[in-house]
Amino acid sequence: MKSRVHLFDTTLRDGAQTSGIDFSLEDKCLVARMLDEFGIDYVEGGYPGANPLDDAFFAQKRTRRAAFTAFGMTKRPGVSVSNDPGIAALLAASADAICYVAKSWDYHVHVALGTTLEENLDGIRRSVEAAVARGREVLVDCEHFFDGYKANPDYARACAVAASEAGARWVVLCDTNGGTLPHEIERIVGELTAHVPGDRLGIHAHDDTGQAVANSLAAVRAGVRQIQGTLNGIGERCGNANLITLIGTLKLKPDYADRFEIGVPDAKLRELTTLSRAFDEVLNRAPNRHAPYVGASAFATKAGIHASALMKDPRTYEHVEPEAVGNRRRVLVSDQAGKSNLMAELARFGIAADRDDPRVDRLLAEVKEREARGFAYEAADASLELLARRHLGGVPNYFDVQSFRVMVERRHNALGELVTVSEATVKVRVGDHVVFSAAEGNGPVNALDGALRKDLGGYQPFIADLELVDFKVRILNGGTGATTRVLIESKDGDENRWFTIGVSENIIDASFQALMDSIVYKLVKSGAALVA
Repeated sequence: MKSRVHLFDTTLRDGAQTSGIDFSLEDKCLVARMLDEFGIDYVEGGYPGANPLDDAFFAQKRTRRAAFTAFGMTKRPGVSVSNDPGIAALLAASADAICYVAKSWDYHVHVALGTTLEENLDGIRRSVEAAVARGREVLVDCEHFFDGYKANPDYARACAVAASEAGARWVVLCDTNGGTLPHEIERIVGELTAHVPGDRLGIHAHDDTGQAVANSLAAVRAGVRQIQGTLNGIGERCGNANLITLIGTLKLKPDYADRFEIGVPDAKLRELTTLSRAFDEVLNRAPNRHAPYVGASAFATKAGIHASALMKDPRTYEHVEPEAVGNRRRVLVSDQAGKSNLMAELARFGIAADRDDPRVDRLLAEVKEREARGFAYEAADASLELLARRHLGGVPNYFDVQSFRVMVERRHNALGELVTVSEATVKVRVGDHVVFSAAEGNGPVNALDGALRKDLGGYQPFIADLELVDFKVRILNGGTGATTRVLIESKDGDENRWFTIGVSENIIDASFQALMDSIVYKLVKSGAALVA
């Protein structure tokens, strides 16, 4: 019989401590709903009483299936439970469970709390008992447990036992500094299970040595049955254990899938990539292309010899099927690629081609020649598809940009403030009509984009939901004649995303190439017909 492993998400509490991340109330509600629907067992909402945002979030229960959890400290030294405002806020919160954080390293008890070891143990007991008496499920995060255990194992163990004996459902062992290694985790957890049953233990790992996921899995092997982590591994400093990676491993790797089960259904596993990228959308940041299981490059192959083997049997270079987690296989076309790579990409684009067609050879030669000039099609598959269709399938000549001008002016505005203004004008022929458009922007590329998309006649409905979401510039060589590569990420209302590229010694020209490809790609994919 499989053992149940419970997943506890702390994205909205510990993850909120990530530098540069600030959740709004709407963000918190959306993320809680996403986690609840995905099958996560516990959703930690934050710290009631700490700020108005968390108070508003806890004003009503935000999950249906998952245990909605409030976080806070055990009672303060020298104050009774009934007189501690933090405890009062936790007990008053609309939450299914309460997660206390407690000191378990004697050094911290003396230095941070300024109290005795026995007073700290008493605070753990009384805090847990107060929440149990109110009918709440109780968790105790033993902060710095592993550092504390290595310094004074008897006391760290006493903290865990005190929480368990007072009625805590879960005693969570925290690698707060993130410096413990997997073999240490496994040994210490194994020793502790002689005093606290493993099915009442959890693990909370930070990623300061890049091993938060490995440490969490080591703890599971040693007996713990709850894992705490965050979506995409966000968190303080280097982040927390990545729940996305852990879910993929626990569900797909036989050493875990055959022994353990989690609350995420098999059908939901196929939405793992969608969950990860939807969360990045909440954060307004580009997804990590190299993230395990869900990254755009997680199942990407570049070397020609690998691609050839991959086409014969994907198992030659894939540890799991990409479809199992909602991802897809990508065979990259680059200066290292062979014809197998190119044929695989043509098939993915839906472009029928014979391997012996001389146009395929010419296309491959042009790709390699362009990559020698600075193009990187492995990161810009939309531009690659357009290039391939121009060679093999044809791309309609929707419009011609006959000229464009970009002006950047620094001046004082009507208020006397010194501002920099960008303005662009374009002259475009659409069918039998010539259109002049102008636009201002917060930079030359933004202004050019605005002018270019301001009036494309009958094509306007097809690009109404087009949005540029990321813009990257890379200087490929130094000197006054430096070559610039621009990569643009675009999306539409259906959340389709694509990347286009431009290369030139002039950054505006490189940007223009990428902008043009983005618009044309959108028109092609929308099935736009030529207009008169």
